[in-house]
Amino acid sequence: MKPLSGAEEARRPASDIRVFASSCTLHGLGHVFGPGRLTPRRGLWAVAVLLSLAAFLYQVAERVRYYGEFHHETALDEVESHQLTFPAVTLCNINPLRRSRLTPNDLHWAGPALLGLEPTEHAAFLSALGRPPAPPGFMPSPTFDTARLYARAGHALEDMLLDCRYRGQPCGPENFTATLTRMGQCYTFNSGADGAEPLTTPKGGMGNGLEVMLDVQQDEYLPVWKDMEETLYEAGIRVQIHSQEEPPVIDQLGFGAAPGYQTFVSCQEQQLSFLPPPWGDCSSSSLDPDFEPEPSGPLDPPSPSPGPTPPYTLMGCRLACETRYVVRKCGCRMMHMPGSSPVCSPQQYKDCANPALDAMLRKDTCTCSNPCASTRYAKELSMVRMPSRSATRYLARKYNRSEAYILENVLVLDVFFEALNYETVEQKKAYEVPELLGDIGGQMGLFIGASLLTILEILDYLCEVFRERVLGYFWNRKRSRQRHSGTNPFQEGLGSHRNQMPHLSLGPSTVACFSAGPPPLPVPSPGLFLPPTAPATLSPGSRPGVCLRGCTSTSRTRPACI
Repeated sequence: MKPLSGAEEARRPASDIRVFASSCTLHGLGHVFGPGRLTPRRGLWAVAVLLSLAAFLYQVAERVRYYGEFHHETALDEVESHQLTFPAVTLCNINPLRRSRLTPNDLHWAGPALLGLEPTEHAAFLSALGRPPAPPGFMPSPTFDTARLYARAGHALEDMLLDCRYRGQPCGPENFTATLTRMGQCYTFNSGADGAEPLTTPKGGMGNGLEVMLDVQQDEYLPVWKDMEETLYEAGIRVQIHSQEEPPVIDQLGFGAAPGYQTFVSCQEQQLSFLPPPWGDCSSSSLDPDFEPEPSGPLDPPSPSPGPTPPYTLMGCRLACETRYVVRKCGCRMMHMPGSSPVCSPQQYKDCANPALDAMLRKDTCTCSNPCASTRYAKELSMVRMPSRSATRYLARKYNRSEAYILENVLVLDVFFEALNYETVEQKKAYEVPELLGDIGGQMGLFIGASLLTILEILDYLCEVFRERVLGYFWNRKRSRQRHSGTNPFQEGLGSHRNQMPHLSLGPSTVACFSAGPPPLPVPSPGLFLPPTAPATLSPGSRPGVCLRGCTSTSRTRPACI
């Protein structure tokens, strides 16, 4: 094959692969589709281009697959701050009910379920409490509210709180919020409830947090009557340090503070940030324990709430899940559970609610995602004996108690920040779209020497091929049909002349001649030329005219062909 001249090259259409290869910025394409015949050099270039293209496509597929796995990485950092929000501190006396506040009506309703008492044991138990027996003709109340029992008979903060200071300033029961937990009536300092602004601290270390002196009131503890699962053998308080958004789950997450000791709790704030799907599994949908559009199994996570609810937290989700499970099983909720369902009676506690909740906690059937943003507090605990001998005598005189009572009942809790900084634990996307495009661009430049504009050149070439090869085919076909439809009147005229020529027959070797006239017009049929005007007749003496190939004549005059 001879090389094309410049004029011939210019006359080639834009859809020609050689024209495209000569101007495309894709490396190696011009060597494969250049002018000239096929040579070993061109074959080697074709192999090199195909191998490079295959390596490029493999790398692109690998990068896209890696991006589709949605990997994430965790970044840990420590941030200095001028001030920190002080956490909420929830306190519960380990003893749920005070013996001096129990009545015969309480024993009638709550004795068998909460204390394991038989009806015949009520009088002996009241005697152990130092209370008189039920009067003759005693009639229990028709209804009983378990939540009111714990609110009335639980330890009162006004009696337990001997001293309270926050950052050196005095505080009191008015700075605490009463809340019901599974352990009974508890009290939360700095809860942020009812729109109260959470307290902050501008310094770390002892003396810049909460310091409380508490009386655990062991003389109010219930006697151990039977060995039950709920029987308590310890004395002291249970403490949980949590954020204002998180409900206290003190029976599971609380730590103990014993009387006769001062417990120091050094805290460090940690701010956690998790990614939503598909990179992570966090959730920010708030939950409502009363919203249950359709029955679901215990394995199903709680549905999002249609109305305004508190922010989503992991403990809040678990509490809502437990509430729905207990309500479905028992038709009531436990007193520490949120919602508007009725509170279970003491008998329902014993027969259904407690066994159902314990079984659920053992199986861990609630599936709750981590919140997308949360705050938790790392803690370090240390203790010293208190009070000293001299301090014991002073406290006994101050609170009008015996020294033995002070040693057995008084404790001090000191909660503070270790330093005025906090840790951030943040999940980040390990591979994002800009990095994917950068990797694809790098592989494209390395293996095939192309860029984004090269892709535009290829798209432009494909558009030219489509326009000239596909649309051009249909356009030419349409013009051909129009041309055929324009010659139909002449063919019809030819048919009428055939009717006027009885001696003319068409066959494979027929030649028919007409008299000469004006210049003939071409007819699409091969070898057929008709004059623009009719008529045309054949006679023995007629002058030879236009020849019709494929015609036969009965005339003796030999027709002449032009």
